[in-house]
Amino acid sequence: MKKNKSINKLKEWEENFYIPALHKGKKQEDDTTINEDKIKPLYTPENFDVDTFNDNIGFPGEYPFTRGIQPTMYRGKFWTMRQYAGFGSARESNERYRYLLAQGQTGLSVAFDLPTQIGYDSDAPIANGEIGKVGVAIDTLADMEILFDKIPLDKVSTSMTINAPASVLLAMYIAVAEKQGVGKDKINGTIQNDILKEYIARGTYIFPPKPSMRLVTDIFKYCSKEIPKWNTISISGYHIREAGSTAAQEVGFTLADGIAYVDAAIKAGLNVDAFAGQLSFFFNAHNDLLEEVAKYRASRRLWARIMKDRFHAKEPKSMMLRFHTQTAGSTLTAQQIDNNIVRVTIQTLAAVLGGTQSLHTNSRDEALALPTEDSVQIALRTQQIVAHESGVTNTIDPLGGSYYIEAMTDQIEKEAEEYINRIDAMGGMTEAIEKGYVQNEIQKSAYRYQQEIESGKRIVVGVNKYQVKEEKPPKTLQINVKVQEEQIKFLNKVRADRNNEEVKTKLAKLKSAASSDENLMPPIIDAVRSYASIGEICNTLREVFGEYKERSIV
Repeated sequence: MKKNKSINKLKEWEENFYIPALHKGKKQEDDTTINEDKIKPLYTPENFDVDTFNDNIGFPGEYPFTRGIQPTMYRGKFWTMRQYAGFGSARESNERYRYLLAQGQTGLSVAFDLPTQIGYDSDAPIANGEIGKVGVAIDTLADMEILFDKIPLDKVSTSMTINAPASVLLAMYIAVAEKQGVGKDKINGTIQNDILKEYIARGTYIFPPKPSMRLVTDIFKYCSKEIPKWNTISISGYHIREAGSTAAQEVGFTLADGIAYVDAAIKAGLNVDAFAGQLSFFFNAHNDLLEEVAKYRASRRLWARIMKDRFHAKEPKSMMLRFHTQTAGSTLTAQQIDNNIVRVTIQTLAAVLGGTQSLHTNSRDEALALPTEDSVQIALRTQQIVAHESGVTNTIDPLGGSYYIEAMTDQIEKEAEEYINRIDAMGGMTEAIEKGYVQNEIQKSAYRYQQEIESGKRIVVGVNKYQVKEEKPPKTLQINVKVQEEQIKFLNKVRADRNNEEVKTKLAKLKSAASSDENLMPPIIDAVRSYASIGEICNTLREVFGEYKERSIV
């Protein structure tokens, strides 16, 4: 009776106050989220189930973790400020890392160049013109040693955005730590290692899905015993969102990928509680501030339920969705680049209000080139100002209980779960990818969003409204044109100095292991220690596994 009375009061307000006032003024241009969800003019407790409210949002650090995975959240410690960086040679990137650490960054995040991402050496014909362009070039352990020179690996947390050859780069990191005298049990960080999203949205795959999933689960097995502090995968919704998905699709498709990895690990003989605590996620922070906050809360709650009800995890850590966030590169504009500082600030607030564990803020000039040092400093300072000056870290989940936030959290969770159910009905994520379902859903969303911009329905400041004539292009970072020549020269020196017979022996052992059911991490680490190159290791695996060729999707 009380609820009906409240609903009647709301209808009275709409009819007697809201609608007459709306007709007098100018209607706002858009009343939908980026997710295309219709937004009500006002939210009240009637917009969600009051009876299950406390069970659904719970308390911080307790199942279902809607309000955060730690009891203290940022009252205990801030998120890791981890600026994504890497360009040119290992030495140049090392200088940028040490600069960032000196500026107050609290973790490293490594960007690799395109040849490294797809397992080719710098002198491979296909690599010509791409060396050091979108990240650092890494051919052998010698490059990795330079990359982390004077950076103690027992004192920093390192994230590496690498997927198809993730096992090789992790092996190199382990070997560098050994040379520094740091044991495997002391290193901590994250390897992205999310191959499914490469088939969906990004394209830097090497091998077909089945052997690729084997490499993923081999890393799970190895790290669960040898590197307890390492996050073995960063299941990435970021690139799904950058490809044009909605918020609900980002959650649904990312968690469906997570389900596929957990399924694969269990089928490989692992107990869910032995590896689930080393899983992590990677989400986008887009422009719709409140929708993004709701997205993170919905993701945590839905994953907790999946792990508890579907996979019967017992340990609370196995049910916690821990995530890194990066602000949305796709929202940055080449026009009026200082506007990007404002966009990134909004996105930073979304990530923090949503409870991220780690954050990278994009730089204002990244629509034009890799960022300059000045731009990187502004991006890092954005995080530091939000942390120390905004006040949003003083209380846990400050938007929790907002009628709108709770209603949107419920809605995104419901829509994401519907996507997961559809994917389950197709036989799982691998089958859904092969059928083109996931790719098509993202393409439709991206097309609709672009149409809205071109029609003027969705305003992008400086692009389709409020344009100005810009006389002078901003100064951008220039990559040394000699990087490729110097990188190939260094690679040839390493090949000349190493014991090539030992390399052949190690690669032969790796090929034999790939042809069996043996865990591939130990022979990959042995090959890396002998200074076998990433191209030699990946080519050895190509001989056994073959290469994946994308199917046409109509």
